Amino acid sequence: MSENPEGWTFLTNHAHVLLCLAQDPEIRLCDVAAEVGLTERGVQRIVKELATSGYITRERNGRRNRYLVHQRQPLRRSIASHRQVGDLLQLIVKS
Repeated sequence: MSENPEGWTFLTNHAHVLLCLAQDPEIRLCDVAAEVGLTERGVQRIVKELATSGYITRERNGRRNRYLVHQRQPLRRSIASHRQVGDLLQLIVKS
């Protein structure tokens, strides 16, 4: 996130990780960490939280993981809970 000198962004780290997984379901977590600007351990924690909360499913694909984002899950804050994850993805993820 070095492009923002003030150090803040509109989306959380969880949202950034989720967007990376949605854009490339077979991405390695070390690559997510580099993209998002977090440690790999931090990304692993976020992926675990997203999986535990039902926002993603991890599938083993040979020696790699594949991540399925559950687009019908509601966004978490009450102000946005009328929207689904898929709504956010449509706005941001490249087709």
